[in-house]
Amino acid sequence: MSKSAKQVVSDFYTSDFFNNSKKLTEFLHSDMELFWNARTGYSHMSRKELIAVVEEAAKSFEGIRCDITHLLEDGANVTIRFTFFVRTIEDPNEETPIAHFMAIWNVKDGQMYRGYQMSQPAEEDKDALVSYRGVIL
Repeated sequence: MSKSAKQVVSDFYTSDFFNNSKKLTEFLHSDMELFWNARTGYSHMSRKELIAVVEEAAKSFEGIRCDITHLLEDGANVTIRFTFFVRTIEDPNEETPIAHFMAIWNVKDGQMYRGYQMSQPAEEDKDALVSYRGVIL
């Protein structure tokens, strides 16, 4: 039995893909494209480019955790809202929010095919972080 689109996206973000780049090829379609708007500008990435970015970022962190607040499915399209928390090499016992994300993924052939993502640096203000509590529907 194949996984739902929602399960594919959820499994990807909760996997250990930052420490195991083989997970990236498992979840990302060979023709994957990511259209990413961030505070620093716009990026359009292929699967190969995204894998390179993730592998480089993984060198800076002891650990990365994804806290999903919203996960909605509409057929092959999944919307996800989440925050990445990191533990740095310098301070592996302290977890810090690094960025908030919202993405829409189209899932094709059981893999993430087209992604449309926005991100911004995480705010550490407790009132701001409260807005990142949510319910997975």
